[in-house]
Amino acid sequence: MDRLRLLAVDNDDLDIFSAHCQDAIVRLGDCRYRRVEKQFAVEMNRFAWETAQKRKFSVFAAPKYERRRSALHFDRVTGVRRQGLDTAKDDQILVLLAIRFTETSSPSGHIDLLFAGGATIRLEVEVVEAQLADVGAAWSTEAKPDHDRTDVEL
Repeated sequence: MDRLRLLAVDNDDLDIFSAHCQDAIVRLGDCRYRRVEKQFAVEMNRFAWETAQKRKFSVFAAPKYERRRSALHFDRVTGVRRQGLDTAKDDQILVLLAIRFTETSSPSGHIDLLFAGGATIRLEVEVVEAQLADVGAAWSTEAKPDHDRTDVEL
């Protein structure tokens, strides 16, 4: 099995991270800020978009997709703010939609982890420095995130 291992040092790299992490399932308790180390880490069950794009399916069999246990961490983090989250609920389940960087004073800025339902974790960073790696085996799932559904009631 090919495990994903990526390094980000600029906004373009973070866009690649965002694509790979889209629809990852995250437990709030698996998001940790290590103030002394200036590091913010996230453990997630990442939907493997890179393998979903390659699959060929039969009309006779249900499609199989993959999720993988992955770790994402950001270095040189000077502060963390949360919006739309109940920080007392470590078991709160989140769906990561995107990762965005906004430069405020070159090369520093903030990285936003944007979750379904409007929740956000904002990381104040000295510079973009992050790593994403698969840390466990893949497992099969028949559920593929569907961004084009129109039958969902709000």
